[in-house]
Amino acid sequence: MSDKLTDWSNEPTVYDLKNDFTLAQTFHDEQEGKIHHWRDVIEVEGSSKPPKREGRSSVQPMVVRRQAEWRYSALSEPFLNSDRVFRVLPRTFEDEAAAKQNEILLNYQFDTKLNKVKFIDDVVRTTVNDGTCVIRTGWDRTTTTIEKEVPIYEYYPENTPEFMQILQQAQVLQQQSPRDFEEQVPEEVKQSLQYLEETGIPARAIANGTTTVEEEEILTNQPVAEIINNANVYLDPTCEGDISKAMFIIVSFETNKAELVKANRYKNLDLIDWDSAGPVNDGFHETKTDDSFTFKDAARKKIVAYEYWGFYDINGDDTLVPIVATWVGETMIRMEENPYPDGKLPFVFIPYLPVVRSAYGEPDAALLEDNQRIIGALTRGMIDLLGRSANGQQGMMKGMLDVVNQRKFDSGENYQFNPGFNPLQSYVEHKYPEIPQSALLLLQLQNQEAEALTGIKSFTGGISGDAYGQVAAGIRGALDSASKREMAILRRIAKGISEVGEKFIAMNSEFLSDQEVVRVTNKQYIPINREDLKGNFDLKVDIATAEVDNEKAQDLGFMLQTIGPNLDPTLTTSILAEIADLKRMPALAEKLRQWRPQPDPATEQMKQLQLQEQQLKNQKLQSEIALNQARAQEAQVNTQANAMDMQQELDGTKHQRDMEKQQSQARANQNLEVTKALLKPLKEGETPPDVQAAVGYNLITPNLQ
Repeated sequence: MSDKLTDWSNEPTVYDLKNDFTLAQTFHDEQEGKIHHWRDVIEVEGSSKPPKREGRSSVQPMVVRRQAEWRYSALSEPFLNSDRVFRVLPRTFEDEAAAKQNEILLNYQFDTKLNKVKFIDDVVRTTVNDGTCVIRTGWDRTTTTIEKEVPIYEYYPENTPEFMQILQQAQVLQQQSPRDFEEQVPEEVKQSLQYLEETGIPARAIANGTTTVEEEEILTNQPVAEIINNANVYLDPTCEGDISKAMFIIVSFETNKAELVKANRYKNLDLIDWDSAGPVNDGFHETKTDDSFTFKDAARKKIVAYEYWGFYDINGDDTLVPIVATWVGETMIRMEENPYPDGKLPFVFIPYLPVVRSAYGEPDAALLEDNQRIIGALTRGMIDLLGRSANGQQGMMKGMLDVVNQRKFDSGENYQFNPGFNPLQSYVEHKYPEIPQSALLLLQLQNQEAEALTGIKSFTGGISGDAYGQVAAGIRGALDSASKREMAILRRIAKGISEVGEKFIAMNSEFLSDQEVVRVTNKQYIPINREDLKGNFDLKVDIATAEVDNEKAQDLGFMLQTIGPNLDPTLTTSILAEIADLKRMPALAEKLRQWRPQPDPATEQMKQLQLQEQQLKNQKLQSEIALNQARAQEAQVNTQANAMDMQQELDGTKHQRDMEKQQSQARANQNLEVTKALLKPLKEGETPPDVQAAVGYNLITPNLQ
């Protein structure tokens, strides 16, 4: 009995999880019986193989397999004929940068980490043959610890213009091209820039000695997707076809002691009975390994482990938490919460022909089984009809030839037959009998019905436009019907691959290091909200095909032609960059996005002169407006003055003012004369003027009228 592996208050036991496993076996066995039967039909094995009888034909045409072979390439090519399987489209403009980066990253991983050709072929063939393909996603991380000599840096404050310019250039390069920054910028400058970003103080980093440190080196760090044998998958039968509602999925897999130790996440390995846990002793796991081959050493000996992914009340508070558990025999070796960021079961189910309220689908074998049996019976009957005939065998009546003429007949010479024998009646040459036309017609009808059921044209005359009339529209209708059926199947497979891509996006944001992202995309990783990753993120994954991309490129090209040369160069380059992306030219697309139009000196000077000319015209216009306003004010003042003069003329005010002016002038003249007389120098013998009398005279003199 193993000890508890967690600190959960309500940790499930092996018995608790095996109870779910036992309850799901009935549903699993029923579905697996159907899948095994469909495999027998497509491979003509088991009950689908005709029994052998002495002197009778046992041939069985592989009608289902023939149809499937035509289906494989039609479903795999839309994924394989393009180097960009995923197209990540932003739902809002804020997600555009993250969408483009995830698109580059996803397609890189799909092309280089998963063996895209084999993966797609296996998905298509499993879906077509079994009716359902189950994909398990996960993350493979392998690390090792190494000792590394690293320099010790000391920082000396420095803010000279030359040094600050170096830091500024390095910072710009880090933002525009992180890969070039890592490869071209010296380590001292990197450390100086890092110190500036952390402290805000410009300082020069200088290496002063080295030290030995232990670093974790990543050997593999990538998402994985594995196609699982349907016989080894146990699904919650209460989910009613919706995987998101499944409470658990259990998978059995083969492993060995070395793999479990290397994974470094399994415990209680010393409690496992390695001899009795092999595939031969397990009655539920389906293996492809021959029973006669078994490793003898403990490190490589295969055992069967069961992995439980589901939801469980681990805290005893009636709240379900996503968990993963693994057991071998009666020993629990792993128990932890679901490590994946989306918190969902890491499985994708792809149905071929959907079945209502079921996560499993049906293959073409479910439709063509009867046709294959009938075609086989007709073929065997015709073969037996011909095979039991002695075609080309010769017979003659006894006594028709004597010994000498018999030798001549056998050697091809002229011979003589005995009298009384008619050679036309005495000689018989056996031939194959004619095959009844009813058998050929029925065989043709069965082939046509098989093609009509699947929508596959395998060049045996099954699909034609006759049902719609022998016209172009009828032929197009037949082809459209077949293509729509095929597109429906392709859409379901594409949806499954899209779900795999969504899980990859979630895991990349959690497990992939920023340095690895920069190496792939040449950009710093743009984080995505963890809450959005749980189902409502603003990224959608679509399947890219060359036909669709060409159509979009043509639409964008037509848009440029329609708008003409008057479009802003920035918008033109943006559209051209999108076309370059669709044409699989990422380098050209990046150059177009970075390109900025270089101004022509003569054109720029002409623009300056035109601007100055416009400014002078504006100044002249403003001065003319000011002059006109001044003239208007002057005219208004003059008008008011003339009106005032007229009024004063009429009421005598002006006359009174003139009289007062004249009196003031006379008084001023009198005062001036008095002042002159007083200040006049005296001649010899003259008497000095009487100043007081003059002043008094002025005071008593009345105002001049």
